[in-house]
Amino acid sequence: MDRIRDGVRRFRDEVFPANRTLYESLAEKQKPEALFLTCGDSRIDAETITGSQPGQLFVERTPGNIVPRYDDAASVGVSASIEYATAVLGVRDIIVCGHSTCGAMKALLHPETLEAIPATARWLTFAAPAIEKLRQDRGNLEDDALATLCRLNVMVQMTHLETHPAVKERLRSGRLGIHGWYYEIHTGRVEAYDAETGTFKLWPE
Repeated sequence: MDRIRDGVRRFRDEVFPANRTLYESLAEKQKPEALFLTCGDSRIDAETITGSQPGQLFVERTPGNIVPRYDDAASVGVSASIEYATAVLGVRDIIVCGHSTCGAMKALLHPETLEAIPATARWLTFAAPAIEKLRQDRGNLEDDALATLCRLNVMVQMTHLETHPAVKERLRSGRLGIHGWYYEIHTGRVEAYDAETGTFKLWPE
């Protein structure tokens, strides 16, 4: 907490005064440009990666950047975030951002590690199609299976997004774009999913 305390003091005394006009403009309303769905991993900083300022991104974090399929009977917080960002805030884009060395995807590859964390195990069932596709396509899991699984999971969660009514309606009317990203932590490289080729490519080129 000592480091966090010093950070709060620095924000109050230096960062906020230098950006007072921006923060005052955000006092009563927000109008983010995009919903950024990413992992809870502490190494992922959406604003830094995208060069965004406060108020520009609506960020939702979940273990494994997972988006459950929409279910009227289920009370899932991420579904409320998706609905609010699209139906109320009117974001024009949704980015699903996976990343390298994702702990949630490692757990899918090694389910025995989930025995002591049952809530996490239940949550990761929403990523089951990704591990199933990996096994179908690859057979024996090779050394780069984790990186492949992280990308496949992004693709799966993009399809889950399309089951959400607010997303579906805006996609139909051309008012929303869905984008899949893979962020490589140790290189800073961002890859975007290309629907035409079914692959991830460096973005921007």
